[in-house]
Amino acid sequence: FPSHDRGVLIASMIINMCIGSAYAWSVFQNPLIDMFGWSTSETSLAFTLSLVFVPFAMIFAGKLQDSFGVKRVTLFGGIVFGLGIFLTSTVQSLFQLYLYYGLIGGMGIGLVYACMISNTIKWFPDKRGLAGGLIAMGFGLGAIVFAPLGITFIQSMGVLNTFAAFGVLFSVLIILGSLFVSAPDMVHNAKTVQSNAHGLTPQAMTKTLRFYTLWVLFAIGSVGGLMIIGHASPIVQQKTGISAAQAAIIVSMVGLANSLGRVFWGYVSDRLGRMVTLTIMYGVGVLCLLALSLFSTYMVVIIALGGIALCFGGYLGIMPSICADQFGPKHIGINYGILFTAFGFAAFAGPRLASWIRDISAGSYDLAFTVVMIANIIAIVVSAYLALEFIKKTVAAHAKKSA
Repeated sequence: FPSHDRGVLIASMIINMCIGSAYAWSVFQNPLIDMFGWSTSETSLAFTLSLVFVPFAMIFAGKLQDSFGVKRVTLFGGIVFGLGIFLTSTVQSLFQLYLYYGLIGGMGIGLVYACMISNTIKWFPDKRGLAGGLIAMGFGLGAIVFAPLGITFIQSMGVLNTFAAFGVLFSVLIILGSLFVSAPDMVHNAKTVQSNAHGLTPQAMTKTLRFYTLWVLFAIGSVGGLMIIGHASPIVQQKTGISAAQAAIIVSMVGLANSLGRVFWGYVSDRLGRMVTLTIMYGVGVLCLLALSLFSTYMVVIIALGGIALCFGGYLGIMPSICADQFGPKHIGINYGILFTAFGFAAFAGPRLASWIRDISAGSYDLAFTVVMIANIIAIVVSAYLALEFIKKTVAAHAKKSA
């Protein structure tokens, strides 16, 4: 990437790392439970709500960008996110937790994430997969960076003061980062500007069968990934019999695989094509879920969990590029926000599906693996069909151009 482009990309990754701290929620959950006596399900709902509100804020952010520009909307989103985290330091009730962390924090995440994704896709039209993967990796690294920092802060100053410190820290970092973020049409070459000048409107996109097909594909991949990430520790304990402390190490490895998958699959998609890559990812998911259903060997379980997390990261890494490829980059901010509602659905359904099946299956997750595996097999068929359709169109276009 050219030097100025790298500056935008690095700033965007740092900003996404701040909002990606949402994935470090588990660090805060038990201290909140110990302080207020809330149940696990009551407390964890705040995290679920924050993810559910993200796609709606992304749609709103896409509209704001058209009027105020990416820099101002990013700055505004950073203030909203930081404010939500800071206000969480004052909670005394579940309602306040849901309002501050869930609603305000989630809206802040969506406002910032939409800007970072859409702007990066526009900056790198010829490397959308890799660039989008790097931006998504920044979000995934949030937990790896801020979870240990959160633990240190909680031990020294308590959980509520940690929310206050993080709220200020995130606001400052995002505001500073927004100074280095700019839209490509301000400084970039004419070729890039031209490549971003077309695309379906949100209204036109939602009238296509292709949109709903991609929505279902995104939901299937996200349900399986969030199910594994949300239950990685109990899954590995139930399968292998290791302790909770040992399982925590595996959880960190799963988080790393999730982050790396966003870049790895994005890079692959730039070379093999998005839909071909998507088909391969669902195939890897099926094999990993099958391994989890059939085996309890320590190494097999670790590899299978890592493979699913790697693919889950990949869905988040390449779906923005798929959205831009299929519907054009001009309205990518709003269009991807609408498509991202599939992730919001999965954030609500995935972990709860696993919990419900575990409760009715005497503590076993095997039925959940089977259900998601069947969904992935259906996704393989659909994505393979779309891949073949794309290949045929590409070949026909090249033949017509040669003639």
